Amino acid sequence: MSTLSQREQALFLLLNEIGIISQLSSARLERLLPHGLTVAQFGLLNHLVRLDGDWSPARLAAAFQVTKGTMTSTLQRLESKGFISMRANPADGRAKIVILTEAGRRAREAALAAAEPGLADLKAALSSAEVDALIPGLQKLRIWLDMHR
Repeated sequence: MSTLSQREQALFLLLNEIGIISQLSSARLERLLPHGLTVAQFGLLNHLVRLDGDWSPARLAAAFQVTKGTMTSTLQRLESKGFISMRANPADGRAKIVILTEAGRRAREAALAAAEPGLADLKAALSSAEVDALIPGLQKLRIWLDMHR
């Protein structure tokens, strides 16, 4: 017999469903991405486009909640494709700053365009009203989780 209350069981079910959806949607997206991009690489390009500014590898690792080694590997792969460049941090010559290149910006746009057929298929599963109803609660949950890392 479960020791979780009915509300705790519902919250667990919610997080479990989100985890499964994350795995399934990531696998679906990765099949559509151009340039041999992985979901992690696309996520990083998307992050750099959305939140323009100076990002160190350490700051990116913290934002994505991955190890510095994992982030370094992802950055090296993106740099080898010409999608980012690294330069010395003017405030601390030992540190690096990640710079999104124009090719990286175009790769992100190409990835969005490549994902469009997958989004078109999804339209049949959820109505606009259902999508609109889901977004506020999911955003609230994301913000709470982000604040309570």
